[in-house]
Parts: sequence; structure tokens; C-alpha cells
Amino acid sequence: MHPNDGRVVSNFIVQALKDEPITIYGEGKQTRSFCYVDDLIDALIGLMDTPDDFTGPVNLGSPVEFEIRSLAELVIELTKSKSKLSSKPLPADDPAQRQPDISLARKVLRWEPSTDLEAGLLKTIAYFDKLLKSGAEARRFALPPSTGGAK
Repeated sequence: MHPNDGRVVSNFIVQALKDEPITIYGEGKQTRSFCYVDDLIDALIGLMDTPDDFTGPVNLGSPVEFEIRSLAELVIELTKSKSKLSSKPLPADDPAQRQPDISLARKVLRWEPSTDLEAGLLKTIAYFDKLLKSGAEARRFALPPSTGGAK
């Protein structure tokens, strides 16, 4: 994951590891579901192994909903951060709920995620912690130097 990809998990973890305020929108009551990448890859492999006459679509992800505020608080706890929550206005187009129906994935792929949120967060926190401490973030995710334009 890119540390500045704008996704809630990476944003919260990077902010917490840097002891920066963690930005939530509205009261943070909107829900999302989080699926660890290893589980998603297993599902995609299962999808590739289906017979040719099965075309989907198939929802993949975790059916477990989690409030954004609760996610921020959990990230602070797991990182042992000094971060505080910072609220901003809720965008009008921010969905109140995100939860995939994975019943077809369970039936056809015999799949469901096996990594719970806390375990996935711990692995992701370790990844970003190593990335930030090594200074690799600046090198790996920096834009190429400008050539100053055509001469």
C-alpha cells in the first residue's frame, strides 16, 4: 500500500505512527468493512479456478461492518500512538454503510475472509512502521525529480 493513497486504513495508520491527528469525517458513525489482502488474493485465485461457464460478478470482502471512529480508536490503541481524533465535516456523498454480500463467494468459491480486523491491522501497522522508520517512504513514493521542462 502507498502511505498516501488516501484510503482510510493507510491514512489512519500513518497518522498514528507519526502521532499526528487522525482525521475522521462527521461523527465517524459511517461503517466500512475491511478485508486483508491475503484473504482477497485467496478469493481471486478461487475465482480464477471456477469453471469457464461461471462469469460472476462476485462480491468479495469482509461482511463485518466497523464504524470509522472505532477503527481510528483501534489504530491508536494498536500503535500506542499519542494521536487525537480530529473531526471534519462529513462530505455529502460519503456513504453511511459499506458491507458486501459475500453469499455467492461462500457458495461458489467456498471462500470467506479468515483474517480478522485486528490481526490485519497489526500486520499493516508493522509494514508502515518499517517503511517510515527506514526512510523508504520518501525514496519509494517520491515523485521523480523535475527536469525543468524542455530546453
